[in-house]
Amino acid sequence: MSDPSTYGRVVVVYGGNSAERDVSLVSGRAVLESLKRSGIDAHGYDLASQGLSGLEAMQPDRVFIALHGRGGEDGTLQGALELFGVPYTGSGVLASALGMDKMRTKQLWTAMGLPTPESVVLDDGADWDAVCQDLGLPLIVKPVHEGSTLGISIVASRESLVSAYRDAAKYDAQVMAERYITGQEYTVSLLGEKVLPAIRVEVPSGFYDYEAKYHSTETLYHLPCGLNSAEESALGSLCRRAFAVIGGRGWGRVDVMRDQAGQFWLLEVNTIPGMTDHSLVPQAAAHAGIDFDSLVLTILATTRGL
Repeated sequence: MSDPSTYGRVVVVYGGNSAERDVSLVSGRAVLESLKRSGIDAHGYDLASQGLSGLEAMQPDRVFIALHGRGGEDGTLQGALELFGVPYTGSGVLASALGMDKMRTKQLWTAMGLPTPESVVLDDGADWDAVCQDLGLPLIVKPVHEGSTLGISIVASRESLVSAYRDAAKYDAQVMAERYITGQEYTVSLLGEKVLPAIRVEVPSGFYDYEAKYHSTETLYHLPCGLNSAEESALGSLCRRAFAVIGGRGWGRVDVMRDQAGQFWLLEVNTIPGMTDHSLVPQAAAHAGIDFDSLVLTILATTRGL
């Protein structure tokens, strides 16, 4: 659809009330400005202002979802838009809900024979010694339903495991521990039927946390990623399958670790990746010859009718 008028009235939804609100505001505004540059009848809407009723009142023909975190990335907004009969970008209700739930995503991947590090759910009654013994140290503690590495810690001792659990529980009622993979971190972006070039992320501190993702100027993004063509093809195929298993559509990103033996391990899937100047999907797209405005239009073009 090369004629901008074909898209009708497009509302970019961003902001919201999740812990990722600030990142969403930046992503949404970047998308909105891009759509306007392309001649789209685009309008921005912060879901935190007047909620779903305010969005419905805007009478969108399509919605570009730039919400990150709960309330926008977890299937709730997708379900509301389906009730409204409004097509939207990205994955549907089920895939969005699964992608937001790290534990269930991993359980599904494991059931389908895909490689992902072992993990356990933590609660106040957890046997901390058994967790350390089963997963080994160091290990990773994560909130199950948060993104942007919020609440994530690397744990090196039994004592720090308890404090890391309490810190993660501030973000989410459900917390998990995961076996730590020593090696290199990769991320693979998916755009329609395309697998974009993989990015190898290198952080001087060794931990790709919120600061390293959005603020640090020291984080390195290697493009090309350093894998040979066969290895990168295998990584792309694994990520495409991981995305398909949860029912992902349109666009997304899969994060992976490669251990010292060369084995790839799936960490998590992101069904609404960031679109900030530090974000990985725009970087991968640019390396593939797709500028930001073309990327945004391509995502919009993957919008499916209901």
